[in-house]
Parts: sequence; structure tokens; C-alpha cells
Amino acid sequence: MDLMALNSISYGVYIVGAQDGGKLVGCVINAAMQITAQPPVLAISLNHDNYTHSVVEKTGRFSLSVLSEQTPPAVISIFGFRSSKDYDKFSSCPYELADGLPIIREKTCASFVCKVVGKYDAGTHTIFLGQVEQAQKNEALPQMTYEYYHKVIKGKEPAKAPTYRKEEKENKPASGENNYVCTVCGYVHEGSLDNEPDDYVCPLCGVPKSAFKPQ
Repeated sequence: MDLMALNSISYGVYIVGAQDGGKLVGCVINAAMQITAQPPVLAISLNHDNYTHSVVEKTGRFSLSVLSEQTPPAVISIFGFRSSKDYDKFSSCPYELADGLPIIREKTCASFVCKVVGKYDAGTHTIFLGQVEQAQKNEALPQMTYEYYHKVIKGKEPAKAPTYRKEEKENKPASGENNYVCTVCGYVHEGSLDNEPDDYVCPLCGVPKSAFKPQ
């Protein structure tokens, strides 16, 4: 079976938000889609191990922010490679509250507030069905696709993403180059880091040169 065939399926990049007794939580997902029009219902996929999953399951509500190509890469790094259990992700990202749920409006395409009306256990993930209670069209920007995230931003796939495959090797260095990869977010620096200043940081997640390793 050629699992690379799955790469032919299109994905976006989104932030799911929720609130746990006043604590704002959220994570990056790439699986979200509209299921019905009347009433409007969205489906999202959340890993069982995500703290955000437990909050959505407990509260029965979530927000969805649709990221654009102009969304700062650091937003993806914060929400994709840290846990809301021990880090306040929204403290590092401008947000607004919509009916008590955090949404990101700046440099995003749209945002939604949803009430969970159904769920399906899909093994490692839960598919939540959310009836749209609020919808906001934000900026007229091109939506960020997962292909754009990989090829342009050169980001790594979070281990909890439904499309993650451990054996997958991406961002291979060009012939004759010694590339370096960020051990936190997977950003690939093409060529040696020796020519970068001492205060160089990863443009995706902001960690220093010491967090890179040869690819």
C-alpha cells in the first residue's frame, strides 16, 4: 500500500480554540471541513492526547480560525509544538473572545464558533461535529494549505497530526549542501549555520542556533 497517495488529499491549517474554566487553550489542526449547509455543520479532527481535545469534549464547544499564507509562522509553532496544559499559547498571540471562545482574526481568513452536536471515535483521533453558531469573514487573504506550510514555510508535521507518518522524510538537503534542521519545529535552514550571526534564531519558532542539528 502506497501511503504517499494520501499526499494527494488537500488540507488547510487551522487553530482550534476552547475555554476550560477561564483558561484559554488551543492547538493546530489540518483536518477541518464543512459537512452540511442547513444547518451549517463543520467537522474537525483532534488527537486524543491533545489537551484541547479533553476541553472540547468536556465543554462541548470550540472555535476555529482559518489561517492564511500571511499568518506568522510563529503562530503555528506555538500552537503546534507546545501544550496548552503547561503553556498559555494565547498570551503570545493577539486574539479576541467570541462568545467566550478565543479566535484569531489578524492575518486569518475566517473564524467560527461551534457547538458540538456529535462525535466519532476514530482511534487516535476524535472527529467532532460542530454546528456553527457564529461565523466571521476576516481578511481577503489566500488560505494557507498544508502544502504551502511544508514547501514554503518548510515546517514540520506535528506528531499528533492525523497525517503524521514517522517514517516520512521531508525537506531533503540539495546535493552537496549541509542543511540544519530545528529540533523544535522542524524548520530547515539551507546551508551551514556558520555564516549566521550568534544571535540567529529559528524564523519559525524563535529558538537559538544551538537548537539546530545537521540534517
